[in-house]
Amino acid sequence: MSKAAPVSNAVLVSLATSLPPNVFLQKDVLAAAWEVFGPRFPEFETLSSIFTNTGIVKRHGVRPFDWYRERRGWPERTEAFLAGAEALFVDAAQKALASANLGGADIDTVVTICSTGIATPSLEARVAYRMGFRSDVTRVPVFGLGCAGGVSGLSIAARLAQARPGTNVLLVAVELCSLALRLDEFTKANIVATSLFGDGAAAIILRAGDGGATQIESSGEHLWPDTLGIMGWNVDPEGFGVIFQRTIPNFVTAELNPVVVQILANMQLSMADIDRFICHPGGARVVSALETALKLHQGTLDHERQVLADCGNMSAPTVLFVLERAREQGLPARSLLTALGPGFTASCVALRHAA
Repeated sequence: MSKAAPVSNAVLVSLATSLPPNVFLQKDVLAAAWEVFGPRFPEFETLSSIFTNTGIVKRHGVRPFDWYRERRGWPERTEAFLAGAEALFVDAAQKALASANLGGADIDTVVTICSTGIATPSLEARVAYRMGFRSDVTRVPVFGLGCAGGVSGLSIAARLAQARPGTNVLLVAVELCSLALRLDEFTKANIVATSLFGDGAAAIILRAGDGGATQIESSGEHLWPDTLGIMGWNVDPEGFGVIFQRTIPNFVTAELNPVVVQILANMQLSMADIDRFICHPGGARVVSALETALKLHQGTLDHERQVLADCGNMSAPTVLFVLERAREQGLPARSLLTALGPGFTASCVALRHAA
C-alpha cells in the first residue's frame, strides 16, 4: 500500500487592511455622547469614564460623524452597510491581490467574514464584477462569528486552501460596527459599544503546495457551555443592539488560560512553544486581562494596544490589523493568534514562520 502524500500547510501569501475615510476622535465621540445620553440617562455621568479608559484615540466610520447623531432604522443602516462594506471589501482585497501579484481572476475561493450587516446576495457576489472574480469562483460567506471571526475565518480559509493545493483562497473580514450605534438604548452595554467600536476590513491570500515563509500550522476552538449571553446581537425594528451581559475581562482572566493550554496540547504544542501571542484587542481592560491569563508581562501586547488606539475595536478584522503590524516588525518562529467572540468562543491559529 502506498503512503499518503504529506499534507501541505496553507501559506500566508499576502495581507492588507483598509479603513473608511471618516475619522472620529474619541474626545469628540464622548462630547456627542454627553449630548445624547447625558440629559436622559442618569447613570451616564458614571459610565462616561469608560470612554477615557478604552485606550482609544480615534476610530473610523463609513458615514460622516453627524450621520450617527440621528436615529436610524433598518433601511438606512442597510443602505450604509452595503455601500460601506462593498467599498472596504474591494479596497482591502485589491491591496492583498496587488501585494501577491495576482488579479481577481486568479482567486479560486473567497471566504467572507461579516457579522455587522445582512446582504443577500452576499458581499463577495455583490463586488464580483468589480473584483474580476471568475464565474466559477467558490464563495463561502460566514455570518455570526463576531470578534472571533478574524481568527476563525483564517482557520476556515486555511483548511480550504489545504484541501486544494495550488489554488488561491481570498479571506476578507469586513465589519461596520459603527452602524450598530443606538441612540435609544440607555444601557451600560450600549455605552460600552459606543465607546469602543469602529469600522474596518482586512484581506488575506492563502495558498498551499508551493512553500512560503509563514505557514498556518494548526488551529483550534473552544465553546464554553451556557455562555450565550456574554456577547451578541439583539435584533429589533431599529437594528442590531449589542449584548454584553457579563464582564468580559473578568471572564478572560478566570477562564482563558486552561482553554488555550488545551488547544495548544491538541496541536501538540505548549505555552513555551509560543514566541508571540497576537490577540484581538477588545478593549484596554481586555488586553490587560489577556496578558494576565496568558502569563505575559503587562505591556507585552504592544501592537494590540496601538491598533486599539488608532482604530478602536473593529470586531473580526482587528486581530488581522495586529498581525499586519507584527509582520512588518518581523514574526518570530511561532505565533499564536487568539480571539474571543459570541458563543462564547475562543479561537486560535498557530503560525510557523521561517526567517
